[in-house]
Amino acid sequence: MLLLRLSARDLLTLDARRGMVPHLASRWTHFRGVKASLGECTAWAESLIELAKDLVAAERGNVEMIVECSATVDDPERSDRSRRIDVVLAGRHPTDGDISVQLVELKRWSTVTRVERATADLVYVPGIEEAKKHPALQLRECYELFTGATGPLHGLRFECGGFAYLHNATDDSVRPLLGVDAPTGSYARTYTKDTRDKLLADLRRHFTADESSSAAEILLSRMNLSNTPLLDAMIKSNGEDTVFTLRGRQRTVAEDVLQAAAHVLDDPAADALVPNPRRAVFLVTGGAGTGKSAIGLQLKAEFEAAGRTVKYASGSRAFNAAMQEHVGYGDREFKESFTYFSNFVTPPEEPLDVLICDEAHRLRERSTSRFWPAGKQGTKAQIDELLDASRLTVFFLDESQSLRPDEVGTVSVIEDAARRRGVIARRYQLQEQYRCGGSDAYVRWVRSLLGISGRTPDIWTPDGLMHIEVADTPDDMEGILRTEFAAGASARMVAGFCWPWSPPDKERRLVADVRIDDWHRPWNASSESYCAGGEPPSKIWGVHDAGFGQIGCIYTAQGLEWDWCGVIMGDDMVWRTDRWVFQRGKKRRDKTTGRWEIVERGSLDREMCRRTKGDEEAFARCVRNAYHVLLTRASRATVLYSTDEETRKYLKSLVPDTEIRGLRPTWASLPPEVRVPHEVRPAKGSRSRHARKKKAKQLRDKNGLTLF
Repeated sequence: MLLLRLSARDLLTLDARRGMVPHLASRWTHFRGVKASLGECTAWAESLIELAKDLVAAERGNVEMIVECSATVDDPERSDRSRRIDVVLAGRHPTDGDISVQLVELKRWSTVTRVERATADLVYVPGIEEAKKHPALQLRECYELFTGATGPLHGLRFECGGFAYLHNATDDSVRPLLGVDAPTGSYARTYTKDTRDKLLADLRRHFTADESSSAAEILLSRMNLSNTPLLDAMIKSNGEDTVFTLRGRQRTVAEDVLQAAAHVLDDPAADALVPNPRRAVFLVTGGAGTGKSAIGLQLKAEFEAAGRTVKYASGSRAFNAAMQEHVGYGDREFKESFTYFSNFVTPPEEPLDVLICDEAHRLRERSTSRFWPAGKQGTKAQIDELLDASRLTVFFLDESQSLRPDEVGTVSVIEDAARRRGVIARRYQLQEQYRCGGSDAYVRWVRSLLGISGRTPDIWTPDGLMHIEVADTPDDMEGILRTEFAAGASARMVAGFCWPWSPPDKERRLVADVRIDDWHRPWNASSESYCAGGEPPSKIWGVHDAGFGQIGCIYTAQGLEWDWCGVIMGDDMVWRTDRWVFQRGKKRRDKTTGRWEIVERGSLDREMCRRTKGDEEAFARCVRNAYHVLLTRASRATVLYSTDEETRKYLKSLVPDTEIRGLRPTWASLPPEVRVPHEVRPAKGSRSRHARKKKAKQLRDKNGLTLF
């Protein structure tokens, strides 16, 4: 749980503009499942702002405030209050520049009385029936969590302390908290309005005023707020394990699947006298960035290590191509373990032990292709083909990422198919966000912006986790991304399918089809080989450095992620007065030049438009979902641009200009410790299955997962 991360200066600026309380209350409800109490909201409005003002008064407005957080997010389902701290102040020490952290408990108490004369551990607070612990006791537990062997500060050079701040109280009114028998330690200081000058002096002593690199960025990177980028993790492990640390609900899903395998699957080391007839189906739902693929790839490694027959199927060509051609370069065995949903028209002679179906929202009604002869076309439901192909099947899906009307992968379709086989699908819901900087607020804002959630979008309130801005021109958007890409960040530009898509010309040069005024750029190459300018083939456009400069679309971006993503909204989705309008486009070929020209602006996704002909609701849903996918590809920042002027004005009304210092997470502003270069494609050369088994077994032992 983490509600906000901003510098004191920026927090006060944003509060003066729009008020932070609604934003904090919304995130509280998301994490806790209940509305924030009046007491919590009042505490944010008073105590949090008071502390920020004190930091600015101490000339330490650069110090970052991490609000309502735990030491890690490994156990998000735990709700005990003692594990959360009101505010973590993070900056640099003025003497040596090391990380400096102060844990803060904010109390609006104006007076307290001692429960028992013999101890200062418990006090009574007027208006609260139960006795309350001395704030230092909670601070002590949080201090141990942050600095202990599994805490985010472990292994770093740091100074860490803590204090309680009772800004409404005087020393005399809370004397029981200040006595000689009160808890002691570097985390046990208590300040009141009488000792505010001492607080300001101590803040100056603990933090430098220099605008140095963000200490909070280092802290958050060690709090398990986000996963290692998927492809980086796979390449780093040579495809032999996923090096993901599964957390909370993710870990529960993986353990349950592995334990179910013991009852459903036969021992691979022994020949079964009678085949086990049982089947198991798992259904895992969750939004973009909740870790579905991380779980799936972890399970794949675990089952392979146990000698199981496993396939990893997906409906995303971009995801499969990245795994096969980038991670699995030169390893035929690894490549062949990834497949598509349509590859099971003919079931395997012996059912697979395990079939993992990622991006299952892209399941089709039938497995068909215009390139297949009549005898190879699927004759039954694709979901039935998949369930017939394996003994244990795991589906991962997010219905809001379905892109075409013939994609039928829904919870009900999978549950019904399992039920026909006498199997009750075990269902799990993932909630915690590990992409988009760990900002669930950003993901919810995107869903409300696009009209997916049914909620009216609020003005975007920066939370210090994920950044978004609206560019005035496509050139401005590209300039921002190019600067970050040149500095070392991963970045791509993507767009709605609103322009013609030409193949390379006879000299294998790309055609600049995406034309916005005098800004012209090509789509990513549609070819299977490199083009004249070194542009990579479509299957590795999203992971090859030479892919920057071409525009990707939904079909080449789904399943991938970058630090920065520029999203161009075309004329298929435009804002008119008070609602979204969805438009189909038309194109024609110029007889003189042979090039395509746009006749009517709107979607030029021919297949999607054909399949939604006469069904405008389905058309609108597909367009919304496409932009939902594109807007959730970034892990640090999204730069948004619309080709339509009215739409651009509407977006700017929701995303004000970035005037506040430090909010744009540039690569150069990151501490060197978190500027991790992205992994390059491995050298060609196969890896033995024995090595993969050995590596996966080591990972299983390290994570403590029990297989069978």
